[in-house]
Amino acid sequence: MGDSGFRNLTVWQKSKDLAVYIYKLMNKAPFSRDFGLRDQVRRSAVSIPSNIAEGDERGTNKDSVRFLYIAKGSLAELLTQLEICKEIGYISEEEFSYLSQEYTKVAKMLGKLIKVRSHDP
Repeated sequence: MGDSGFRNLTVWQKSKDLAVYIYKLMNKAPFSRDFGLRDQVRRSAVSIPSNIAEGDERGTNKDSVRFLYIAKGSLAELLTQLEICKEIGYISEEEFSYLSQEYTKVAKMLGKLIKVRSHDP
């Protein structure tokens, strides 16, 4: 668990920045008309840093790891939704490429944190 708080976790900062970026992206057309997909993408994006924060505030590494896995699942859900957004023409190939790179960075950080916390008492 973070002695200095979840805000100091790089993975939380990076995933929170990704959620903010997604929110801003979702304010533009065609998302402004597609409430269902827009809201689903936003929920997935916000779920990632939220679960990292909740897990970090738990009393044990076992609890923390459980929430980190939930965050990892939300991250995969987000990438799936972004892939769909690209394929239906809501986001450009360039936009998807940037978001995919951010996904990879967050996924690697989550994997490392899960590994560390899985082996700590």
